[in-house]
Amino acid sequence: MKSSRTFSRTRRALAATLLAGAACGFATAAEPVSVAQTIASQPSLSTLNSLIAAADLQGALGGAGPFTVFAPSDEALKALPAAVLNDLSKDLAKLKNLLTFHVVPAAAMAKDVKNSNVKALNGDNLALSKAGDFVTIENAMVTTADIVASNGVVHIIDTVLIPPVKK
Repeated sequence: MKSSRTFSRTRRALAATLLAGAACGFATAAEPVSVAQTIASQPSLSTLNSLIAAADLQGALGGAGPFTVFAPSDEALKALPAAVLNDLSKDLAKLKNLLTFHVVPAAAMAKDVKNSNVKALNGDNLALSKAGDFVTIENAMVTTADIVASNGVVHIIDTVLIPPVKK
């Protein structure tokens, strides 16, 4: 009788341990990562991430989407003249316009790119091109493609896209 009770307690303890372990496993499952979080997690996009924060666009890029972000690398942003960066830091509207010129309100993997024009989030047109495995947007080359996020995709580019001047 004693061994039967001990066996029963052992089974219950084992079951409880397995359930607790499963619950912990589910609790630590990775959360979906938005394009905003994806950009924040990429070391080569730290300057862009800072600009997105300054323009208060994390919430928008963390939204439902889908979005394709053509993300200029830190090197691309360093290549901008200091006067341009200084001007952007003083004019939030210009900064938002520049950043939303890098976002297309649709998810586009590199393999799906066709030679065409697409509308950026700021309303301006962007020229997309593909030749073999090479994808370009305007005068920028995609250097790292298809960083998938829960609400879209991020492509790292080698040049900052400058939106046309509005009259």
